[in-house]
Amino acid sequence: MKKVIDRNKILSKLDEIGLYLDELEEIKPADFEEYRKSIVKKRSCERLLQISVESVIDICNVIVANLRLGVPYDEDVLFEKLIDKDIISKKTGMILRKMKGFRNILVHKYGEVDNEKVFEHLGELNDFEVFKNEILKFLNNSSRGCN
Repeated sequence: MKKVIDRNKILSKLDEIGLYLDELEEIKPADFEEYRKSIVKKRSCERLLQISVESVIDICNVIVANLRLGVPYDEDVLFEKLIDKDIISKKTGMILRKMKGFRNILVHKYGEVDNEKVFEHLGELNDFEVFKNEILKFLNNSSRGCN
């Protein structure tokens, strides 16, 4: 049975990430002091980072499900499956693990969120672009039957 990639769903999620990152760029404070002082900016940045990472994980889930690579028991295994199929690089897999860990802190340990760490992540938005480029490359190759 032929494996069909839901390109539209993946592209839609990539567009969502782009919109979230555009919003982040618009509200991102110029420095840590500005970030620290504005509760609205802090919470907005945290939420936008969280849903951006969740969209990345959603894309990974769609690809793994579409390619029928099995049901991963956690997100780290999800990333490993994509690395094993050369859909994402090992470096990107490490970045995704870091993103996932950060998202988990935002979601599950909200009272323990380190403002400096969140601000640092605002400087790493290019990681999303790296992921996007690898996924677009995969989609282009899969549309040519290379997968």
